[in-house]
Amino acid sequence: MKVKADLDLCQGHGMCEDTAPEVFRVVESDDGSYPHVELVLADPDEALREKVEEAVRFCPNRALSIEA
Repeated sequence: MKVKADLDLCQGHGMCEDTAPEVFRVVESDDGSYPHVELVLADPDEALREKVEEAVRFCPNRALSIEA
């Protein structure tokens, strides 16, 4: 499983981090102007699939996706 994050869509709501903190972390931008998601694991183990799918499903801006 490969996880992708579209930083143009992400607004740093943190739903993903709340759901799967092993995979996602919300951080400030380099200039401190806005928060955004950072992938802790871009290729997480299948054991985390359920959490990752839930994070993708509940992302308010649809900034996350999974590739097979």
